[in-house]
Amino acid sequence: MTKSRIAAIDVGNDSIKAIFGELEYELNIPNIIARDTEDRPVIGIEELDSKDPLDGIHIKVHSPALKENNIIYRVGNLATKSNNTTELDPGSSKSEEDQTLIMLFASLAMDAVKAEFPRTKNIIDANYTLGTGLPLREVKEGKDAGYRSRLLGNVHQVEFLVTPKYQGIKVNIKFNEVKVYPEGFAAYINLVMDNNLKVINKDLIDKRILIQDIGGLSTDIAVIKNRNVDDDKAQGFNLGVSESLEMIREEIRKKHGVELDSRRDVVEIITKKNDRNHIMVKGSRTSVHDITDRILLDLAKKQYRLLRNVWSKNSQTEICYFVGGGSIILKEYLKALNNGLDGFNIDFFEDEKESIWMMSNAYYKLITDFVRKTEKQRAAQDKAPVKS
Repeated sequence: MTKSRIAAIDVGNDSIKAIFGELEYELNIPNIIARDTEDRPVIGIEELDSKDPLDGIHIKVHSPALKENNIIYRVGNLATKSNNTTELDPGSSKSEEDQTLIMLFASLAMDAVKAEFPRTKNIIDANYTLGTGLPLREVKEGKDAGYRSRLLGNVHQVEFLVTPKYQGIKVNIKFNEVKVYPEGFAAYINLVMDNNLKVINKDLIDKRILIQDIGGLSTDIAVIKNRNVDDDKAQGFNLGVSESLEMIREEIRKKHGVELDSRRDVVEIITKKNDRNHIMVKGSRTSVHDITDRILLDLAKKQYRLLRNVWSKNSQTEICYFVGGGSIILKEYLKALNNGLDGFNIDFFEDEKESIWMMSNAYYKLITDFVRKTEKQRAAQDKAPVKS
């Protein structure tokens, strides 16, 4: 039997954050795809294998789980160079979009070529135990069951086409098990527990906490009480940062004539350490502060309104943690609003990587714990005396 490899994957709207095996490999791929042809033009084809595979993911994906099958895609960094890029739209359901699965399969295939799976010539048979998640709203609507069933019991194939180092390799992906966790619950696990699910933050364990996870397409507010997520009070909203990033991108194009490739370019402009909120226009450093401030402050006000409404229904809350990529973008605006208005006890993660990788870290903790318990049960059953 093929040994199953652990994979913890957060399919975020901005990017995929994935952790594999014994924490030995992690991937961060922009969540952007573009349809393509089989023989994409490459300048200097003989130098293809000297390039980074992550910059040239060019694949054909076959899966019964997809609505559109056997399609060729550029993925991640390579897709940003296309003029027909696709990013997830506001209001869409992550669990029902082909793009979610394409990014999931692509990241697994990128790991499988490095891992020790059985290989026959150019075909790799990969088996994974997957921990992943969906927005709270989709889990409450029961969409996690359908998402899980589409992954389990099927073989999903990724064929690398004109991809550095991996050209011609096919990866057959099977799942031994798939666990789909609500994103808010995962954030709580990551806050209070280590990789062995031992409590590391005793100050938080019995507090009443809100966790506001601001993503690209949605916002989840988990209500934590008695060490559990209160499913009835936890809420998911169709409000993320993507729409605002698109508005910034469009206004920059109209005002300055600068075409940004993707939302990720906008994120870089508003979060970079030096020259924040500046772009180059015809070689001159130009401020776009007026555009970013107006649009992001408006979004921060909407996010603050969500916090106020949920807090009012959970008046004994002691602290709210803002997590996710969106919280990094809106942090200063939310702090300023809070200082001038209600003065709630709110906190952010100063370590930006910790905030961005929070979900995938949590999925890793949860799926490894599941594997440990399963192996323990199997060992106990093997030792049990056989009844005659």
